[in-house]
Amino acid sequence: MERALLIINPISGTGGKQGVAEHIESRLAELGFNVEIKFTTGPGHATELAREAATNGFHSVVAIGGDGTVNETASGLCNTDVALGIIPAGSGNGLARHLNIPMDIERAVDIISQRNIVDCDYGEVNHRPFFCTFGVGFDAAVSHRFAQQNRRGKMMYIKSAIDEYLTYKPQEYTISANGKVLTEKAFLIAVCNASQYGNNAYIAPTASITDGLLDFTIVHAGTPADAAAFGLDLMTGYINKNVMIHTFKAQAAVITRNSDGPVHIDGEPLVMDRAIYIPVS
Repeated sequence: MERALLIINPISGTGGKQGVAEHIESRLAELGFNVEIKFTTGPGHATELAREAATNGFHSVVAIGGDGTVNETASGLCNTDVALGIIPAGSGNGLARHLNIPMDIERAVDIISQRNIVDCDYGEVNHRPFFCTFGVGFDAAVSHRFAQQNRRGKMMYIKSAIDEYLTYKPQEYTISANGKVLTEKAFLIAVCNASQYGNNAYIAPTASITDGLLDFTIVHAGTPADAAAFGLDLMTGYINKNVMIHTFKAQAAVITRNSDGPVHIDGEPLVMDRAIYIPVS
C-alpha cells in the first residue's frame, strides 16, 4: 500500500474542519493508501512535516488547506520524489483552481485517486519558494491588510482591496529580465507560476507550471476608472487585453525598489529587502 501523509491546517479558510481529515483518511484507505494524519500548529510546521515524510518513506503528502498550507507543504517536498496532493480548504485556493482541482472534497479525493503525477516548476524569491504567485505593490498591501482581518473569505478580501485602494500610492520599480532593464511606476507587479491569485482572479491567464518560465504582469498606475476595468478583466480572464498591463515571460528577473517593504508569497504577507531575486526552478 502507498503511504500517504495528510497535512491539515485546522484554521485555514472559512469553514470548520471537524471530521474532515478522518473522512478523507477513510476514502483514501478505500483507494489503497496507508494514511497518517498530522495537524499543523503554526507557521512553517507543514514544511517540517513534509520534509520528515520525504525522509521516512512516504509516497505522497496531501495538503488540506489554502495556498499558504500548499506552499509550506510543497516547499518541504522540493527536489524529492514524493508526490504532492491538494485538497483545497482555504480562502482563495489559487493553485488548486489553476490545476482544475474541484473545491468539493469528495471530487478532490477522486483526483488524487487517479495518481496523475506531473513534474512542475516553482519560482523562488530571495531563496523562498512560491508555486502560484508572488507580488509587490497593491496586491501585497492587500494581502497584509487581509491578514489582519478577523474574518476570511472572498467578500472580506474584496473589502480589504477596496479599503487599501482608497489610500494606496503606486511605487517606482526597476525590473531586469531577458537582458533588458525597465524602470517604471507601477500599481503592482505580479510574478506568476500559475494563472490566478485565487477565487478565479486571473492575473496571468497564459501561465503554465510546466513551461520552465515565470509570467510577469506589470500593472501601470491609472485612474479609478482604469482600476475598475482592471478588476473586471482580472475576474473574467481578459487581463492580457487591458491597456494598463505589460506582460512578459522570463526564466529569472531582479526587481529593485527604493526600500524594504511588503510582498506576498502565494498570498502570505511578509516584508522583504529592496532587491528581489526571482529565478524559476
